[in-house]
Amino acid sequence: MGKGDKKTPKGKRFAGSYGNARPHKATTKAVAAPKVAKPAKPAAKPAVAKAPVKTVVKKAAPAAK
Repeated sequence: MGKGDKKTPKGKRFAGSYGNARPHKATTKAVAAPKVAKPAKPAAKPAVAKAPVKTVVKKAAPAAK
């Protein structure tokens, strides 16, 4: 399964060919299916105000004598 195997994408690249393992992009645009409208998103819930976070202040250790 390497360069010599024409059934793999690597082998197709080495051989410079296209096929099932390495499809080539179509140059013509295919007929597009009609677009279906997406359902509307439900209204977002109002944000709940959170209590402010209390910060803890550490007291300094007493100075050594």
